[in-house]
Amino acid sequence: MKKLSALIAIFVLAVGVHAALAAEKGTKEEAVAMVKKAVAYLKANGREKAFKEFDNPHGQFVDRDLYVFVGDMAGRCLAHATMPQLVGKNMMEVQDPEGRFITKERLKMLQTKNSGWQTYKYLNPKTKKVETKSTYMERVGDLYIGVGVYQ
Repeated sequence: MKKLSALIAIFVLAVGVHAALAAEKGTKEEAVAMVKKAVAYLKANGREKAFKEFDNPHGQFVDRDLYVFVGDMAGRCLAHATMPQLVGKNMMEVQDPEGRFITKERLKMLQTKNSGWQTYKYLNPKTKKVETKSTYMERVGDLYIGVGVYQ
């Protein structure tokens, strides 16, 4: 009986640890919801106020490993809460470790449809490791807003 109780306790602990680790990462549904919230915020408040909020690492558009970033259809980064050094930079020649031109692929997709998912390798600012990332984006005029999920 003691062995069974110990096994049940270990199982419950393992399930709890797994749930806690999963809760540290955002989901695809949460990424889509954050993009939609950011699009609405941009439309309601204009670029200047919206970009300032999107750049805020402690603001409403950062949640665990989820964060909003904004680019334009010319390939420039216009807002990024976790990597402010990218703001203002042309990202057209940035490649992931597999040699994929992330921004070029993204813009090609967004020229034919107003939203979609893109998967690539990228530095996770929380873990400081390159990980697979799936990013949901929506185009808003000459801009796009994205939020990615690290896998």
